[in-house]
Amino acid sequence: MSQCPVMTTTAGAPIADNQNALTAGARGPVLMQDWQLIEKLAHQNRERIPERVVHAKGWGAFGALTVTHDISRYTRAKLFGEVGKTTSVLARFSTVAGELGAADAERDVRGFALKFYTEEGNWDLVGNNTPVFFIRDPLKFPDFIRTQKRHPRTNLRSPTAMWDFWSLSPESLHQITILFSDRGIPVSPRFMNGYGSHTFSFWNADGERFWVKFHFKTRQGHRVMTNEQSAQVIGQTRESYQEDLFGSIERGEYPRWTMYVQVMPEMDAEKTPYNPFDLTKVWPHADYPLIEVGVLELNRNPDNYFAEIEQAAFSPSNVVPGIGFSPDRVLQGRLFAYADAHRYRIGTHYEALPVNAPKCPVHHYHKDGAMNFFGHQAARMTGNVNAYYEPNSFGGATQAPQFAEPPLRITGDAARWDHRVGNDDYTQPGNLFRLFSADEQRRLGRNIAAAMQGVPDEIVQRQLVHFDRADPGYGRVVREALADLAEAR
Repeated sequence: MSQCPVMTTTAGAPIADNQNALTAGARGPVLMQDWQLIEKLAHQNRERIPERVVHAKGWGAFGALTVTHDISRYTRAKLFGEVGKTTSVLARFSTVAGELGAADAERDVRGFALKFYTEEGNWDLVGNNTPVFFIRDPLKFPDFIRTQKRHPRTNLRSPTAMWDFWSLSPESLHQITILFSDRGIPVSPRFMNGYGSHTFSFWNADGERFWVKFHFKTRQGHRVMTNEQSAQVIGQTRESYQEDLFGSIERGEYPRWTMYVQVMPEMDAEKTPYNPFDLTKVWPHADYPLIEVGVLELNRNPDNYFAEIEQAAFSPSNVVPGIGFSPDRVLQGRLFAYADAHRYRIGTHYEALPVNAPKCPVHHYHKDGAMNFFGHQAARMTGNVNAYYEPNSFGGATQAPQFAEPPLRITGDAARWDHRVGNDDYTQPGNLFRLFSADEQRRLGRNIAAAMQGVPDEIVQRQLVHFDRADPGYGRVVREALADLAEAR
């Protein structure tokens, strides 16, 4: 056995005794001069950072995206520049509503966040395991999340709050239908799809813009749990996702997903019968088929969960040349909210942490503040301490107009408008319901009925109207399940 290194303080001084606190004699009190005791206790008091307000419970791993098909006609992004090109990736999966101590196997939407360490900077794709979401206006996001968290008086989760909000927000019906379907509880992250969910944009070397949606289809197949199976798993372990993901990678069973994109020519957005920037809508594959891009493989577990997963920070505002945004309202709100959450939760210079730092050269003029452990960035890069602002005459980093993306064409009224007026919230959920088999429809009804227990009848009846409008059979299976539960009581 090789000789162990000498234990030191954080300042590098060797520690002679890590077993006994320094006291005034055998029975005397502990002395304030025991700086090692004080350091250990002080560090322990500061070992936690605030948990994420949403997506608090998560599991992650490292891997790579390998390009298998050429999509350079749509985007100039170098990570898609040639077939066979690989880009390092960090993936983090999560539940939306649960706290850090929540059980992994609860029915919930799952986050699907990817950080691509490209040669042109980090690209973060922060999505879910569903192609849509509950809302389409960012102004409603704080309200929605409050319904998923704890009641201020009881400190318990409130089904009444959830169904009250959903029944008053018919745009949520599409996501509700997915959440309470058979795919609402994946066995683990390996057995679920991932989606960018929002509409983003590509732009190519010729300055042409295309609207795009991102899809990651699991190669492990879909494996799901019923409510009863989930309860059994939770009774045995609250960490079933972490155990499965970590264990499979340690065994060399590397999970894979096939990456696809849907691409819409820019001006097609003026012609679709639905709003292509509406987060509650999907693009029919018959109109915009999936185009294969590559394979995502996760093949390395983190060496330190806190440093590499808990401190990992993803934001949709991190894009690279060739990838841009869209008029998607919720995406526009997230561009601010995510990065700001990380500044609060981790610190001003959170992107300088190793797990968040780009692998390419970085030149910026941000300075000072908490966590500045990299010094005067601009001066370090130029060798000139006078280059600490822009523009300057001392060789500091300058703008690069060649990376400017084409103008974003915005049509219609850009001022405040009612996102519900003239919007069809029922056709797509109804189409999804009709795709289900009779057994799947009955299970959907039972899952919804179980989640409605204890909810005031007025709210239940209001929600049933939405189910009826999507498809009369949808409302029927929920009513039948509610009646069965009432009779069982």
